[in-house]
Amino acid sequence: MRVKHWLIVTVVALALWLLSGYQMSWLAAPDKALWQVASFPIGVGCDPSLLEQRPGYRQVIKTEYNSVTPETEQKWVSIHPEPNRYSFTKADYLVNWAVANGKRVHGHTLLWHQPDALPKWLKEFKGDRAAWEKVMKTHIETVVGHYKGKVKSWDVVNEALNDDGTLRMANHHANPSIENDNGSIWARNLGSDYIARAFQYAHAADPKALLFYNEYGQDTQPLRVAAITKMVADFKRRKIPIDGLGLQFHLDLNATEERITRAISSAEKTGLLVHISELDVLVSNWKKNPDLVYSPELQKQQGAKYKFIAQEYQRLVPKKQRYGITHWNVGDGDSWITNWMKLKDWPLLFDDKYQRKKVYYDYREGLKSIK
Repeated sequence: MRVKHWLIVTVVALALWLLSGYQMSWLAAPDKALWQVASFPIGVGCDPSLLEQRPGYRQVIKTEYNSVTPETEQKWVSIHPEPNRYSFTKADYLVNWAVANGKRVHGHTLLWHQPDALPKWLKEFKGDRAAWEKVMKTHIETVVGHYKGKVKSWDVVNEALNDDGTLRMANHHANPSIENDNGSIWARNLGSDYIARAFQYAHAADPKALLFYNEYGQDTQPLRVAAITKMVADFKRRKIPIDGLGLQFHLDLNATEERITRAISSAEKTGLLVHISELDVLVSNWKKNPDLVYSPELQKQQGAKYKFIAQEYQRLVPKKQRYGITHWNVGDGDSWITNWMKLKDWPLLFDDKYQRKKVYYDYREGLKSIK
């Protein structure tokens, strides 16, 4: 009898313990993803090949972000490799995957001068202004038209201004060559107003798409900021369609809070949508140091920088102007900083195995809505 009583008591106690555990688990707050914490879209620039081939990469994007930007696959060299041939396959894979998974798509980019992003045929193209105009117009109409209804917004023109606010145009190298051209083939061949016409062509191709001018250095180059502000005012006066500004924000640990605040504020004051479009925070401070160690102190500084950016974006930008924050790729091993720049660094929120880093949690804390 005692044994039976003991069994009954044990079973009841076990049931109550399990029920209590179930209730605690059910009541516990879920481990929210970045986009669930933020009151605005959280995006990521990504590579369709990695998206297709790496489950960890794909899962992070699917879970943490609700906006995607093709990092390179919509640039001329990838999408328009020959004069009469477009190659949409890779970009299509990314765009279609994003749409199927409920992600917003931000297109990048219709016009950029950087030689690595241009196909050989375009760098060698010979023609008068009318011929160049046709090339630009046809490309914009074709690409924007192809993604009409799928791509929500576009970086129409990317990095058109020098540090001093003048238009990129001339070759700045002592020995001019196609390979080392730091000026813009667009300005040289189409004149100073090509930016406005690019926006007009993009708008005509998809009137519902939001159109952005994307630039870097707003935190360090006041003359560039002044030129952007002047351009926006001119576009508004002439009724040139422009909806937003992209602040790339490739920052390092030396980027002061004052500089970050000034950059965000300058964009907000235009009244346009504000998109932090290519965010990463370097701990190497742009220096090549093969002996650099990702120390707790560097991680602390990086986390504080990410958190401040998230908080300041909310504090300075009204809700109606927040287009979101986009991170420039997923894991540290995928970053252009470690691959293209060849720097030893850890600039992103996830490590090279797609695990959340300490900085992830600092940043997520900063994304929580400021009352």
